[in-house]
Amino acid sequence: MSIKNIIQKSINVKQDIISDDDLINNISKSANEIINTYKNKGKVLFCGNGGSAADAQHLAAELSGRFYFDRPSLAAEALHVNTSYLTAVANDYSYDEIYARYIKGAGREGDVLVGISTSGNSKNIIRAFEEAKKLGMKVIALTGETGGNMKNHCDVLINVPSKDTPRIQESHITIGHIICEIVEKTLFDD
Repeated sequence: MSIKNIIQKSINVKQDIISDDDLINNISKSANEIINTYKNKGKVLFCGNGGSAADAQHLAAELSGRFYFDRPSLAAEALHVNTSYLTAVANDYSYDEIYARYIKGAGREGDVLVGISTSGNSKNIIRAFEEAKKLGMKVIALTGETGGNMKNHCDVLINVPSKDTPRIQESHITIGHIICEIVEKTLFDD
């Protein structure tokens, strides 16, 4: 396979996103949910596994640090960054409970939870979604084409139209950056 073919596959997925009005609307809806959360002094929590955990941490950093320009920090956190907590809960309870238990302690009504999973079937993210919904949090799912089981547990589904994990992950970062840009410009741009 040539490098140009791989790049073209990535472009094709993004073209499919551009052509899907429902998906574009869900990206906009997600940004608006996050904007409303910040206007009401809430926070945004992110979770994922493997590469999706890295994406969760990346997007949390864009909001809590800065994106395009200097501005006040926004409350955003990736739930996997405390390895002592993560390994203790996985050991004492179950890996499926690592995010749900954190949500029970840190989640508040009006906060947003963003779960990232290419398959949409990560049990620990679904458990976190269930706990978040009990607390009155808004739940956004970034998944691959089918949405997996996460589609049944979220308020907003952003399902990238692909079954190819690297292409899905590339699109998750693109979509996450779009959301961060909308949030930052809406809240701080004069």
